[in-house]
Amino acid sequence: LAARAGLRIGAGLATLFCPPSATLVNAAHETAVMVKPFGSPEALGELAESCKCVLIGPAAGVSDATRDNTLTVLDKAGAAVLDADALTVFKDDPKTLFDAIIHPTVLTPHEGEFARVFPGLLDKYSRPEATAIAAARSGAVVLLKGNETLIAAPDGQLVLNRHASPFLATAGSGDVLAGMIAGLIAQGLDAFKAACAGAWTHGEIARRLGPGLISEDLPDALPGLLAEFYARRA
Repeated sequence: LAARAGLRIGAGLATLFCPPSATLVNAAHETAVMVKPFGSPEALGELAESCKCVLIGPAAGVSDATRDNTLTVLDKAGAAVLDADALTVFKDDPKTLFDAIIHPTVLTPHEGEFARVFPGLLDKYSRPEATAIAAARSGAVVLLKGNETLIAAPDGQLVLNRHASPFLATAGSGDVLAGMIAGLIAQGLDAFKAACAGAWTHGEIARRLGPGLISEDLPDALPGLLAEFYARRA
């Protein structure tokens, strides 16, 4: 889902990195998405070094391996998007995560994941204040998902996005959003603008698709919307 979203939003090339045991399954399932296996964090680092942006987290598993792989991506990739399990694995040691953020990085937690990495903030502060503090503390752009999505940058920029749909409450939609953001960063958009543009576009697609949408529908609806954007610019 994430790789397809990255392709559809214009990344040009998307590669799915996976364990060797999953290579044939993924290669048979995907056509436009390339598949490359890795067997260790070091091997992943070699792959990540050539990438403009790497997304890690969806379906990665809550394990020591995901923790090590996430730290490797943060060190080696030009930019990173961290979602789902790549956040949860730092529940007991968020400082290690924050110290590893040295390149442009976007964190895309829902409220449960946010509370694991930034414990207590949502209890003490409003959602906008908590998101802004989280961005300053982590050194990353933080996109807090919800009915009203908040995007905060470490320099204090803060955007509230209400342009969404209740029908986005479906499994996998967050993976698509993370892939869209990674695809935008891969094209040269800075992390904060990519997160804002990704959130708005994700919501616009869902508003157009309406009831009954599933996550697989979202990437395939992007070309029509992007064509409209290009037509307006012309």
